[in-house]
Amino acid sequence: MSAVVTVQNLKKSFHHLEVIKGLDFSLTKGKCIALLGANGAGKTTTLQMLSGLMKPTSGSIIFKGAKKGEDFRKWIGYLPQHPVFYEWMTGSEFLEYAGKLAGLTKNEAKNRAEELLGMVGLADAKKRRIGKYSGGMKQRLGIAQAIIHKPKLVILDEPVSALDPFGRREVLELLEQLKLEMTILFSTHILNDAEEVCDEIMFLHNGEIIESGSLEELRDKHQQALIELVIRGEAEKYVEQLSLLSDIQSVTLKGSIIHISTDDIEKVKLYIFKEAADKNWPLQKFEVSRTSLEDVFMKVVQK
Repeated sequence: MSAVVTVQNLKKSFHHLEVIKGLDFSLTKGKCIALLGANGAGKTTTLQMLSGLMKPTSGSIIFKGAKKGEDFRKWIGYLPQHPVFYEWMTGSEFLEYAGKLAGLTKNEAKNRAEELLGMVGLADAKKRRIGKYSGGMKQRLGIAQAIIHKPKLVILDEPVSALDPFGRREVLELLEQLKLEMTILFSTHILNDAEEVCDEIMFLHNGEIIESGSLEELRDKHQQALIELVIRGEAEKYVEQLSLLSDIQSVTLKGSIIHISTDDIEKVKLYIFKEAADKNWPLQKFEVSRTSLEDVFMKVVQK
C-alpha cells in the first residue's frame, strides 16, 4: 500500500540541544500507527512537526500528491494532548465552527457536523453545552473536529491518557472505526492501548526510532517464550529448582505466580510435566503466554 506521508532525517533542536535525532519513517494509507515512548521521549515534538505546528530544524515531511513548498496542513487533522473547547458552545455549534475554519461552506459544515456527531456517538448530546460533557465525550468531540475536513492523516497526541476507563474505552472503539477510513497516527505511553487498536508500531526513545513494524513482526523478532505456573504451597522451593535449569533464562515469583522465560519452551515444558507427574507437584496452573508489547518495548529499550 502507498505511503500517505514520508519523513526523512527529521531533526529538532532547542537551544543547541538536539531532541529529535534524524527520524525516517513513512505512514501507510488506511493504517493505525502508534508512536510509543516514555514521557520525554519526543512524541509531542514529533507530532507537532508532522502537523505543521512546529518547524523542524532540518529534514523533510513529504505528503503524497503535494507540490514542493505546498502547505500540507489541509490534509491533516490534529488533536493535541490537552484540547481546549469553548464550553459555552453546544457540540453542534463547535463542530460547525471548526468546519468553517477548515474551509467548509456553512451548509457543508452543518451537514458534516451532523454526520460526525452520529459517528462519534454524540447525536443525543449535540444541543448540550460542552461544559456539561464528560471527559470521554469531549475527547470524542475533539476527534470529530480533527476529521471534519476529511483529512488524509489524523494525528492524536495521547488521546486517552487523561480519561477514566469508560472514556478510554469509548475513544479506543472510535479509533477502531476511524481506521477503516483514514490513516491514524497517535502517541501514547500506555502500551495496552496500542496493542489493542494499532496495525503498526514505532518505538521512540531519546529522540530516535529504535524499532518499528507491525505488532506481529515485532513479536516474532523479539519473541521470548513465557510460562506461568501456579503451584499450591511453598512456591519458593520450586522457583529454586527451576532456576537451576540451563535452558531457563529467568524465574521470578510474583504473588502466587511463577514466571519463567526460556528459549526452549518444549524442553522446559516436558521437564515441568515430568516433575509434576513423578514427584506429585501440586500444580494448579500451567500457561504459555505470548510476548506482550510491553515485553518487546522493554527489550528494545534496554539494548
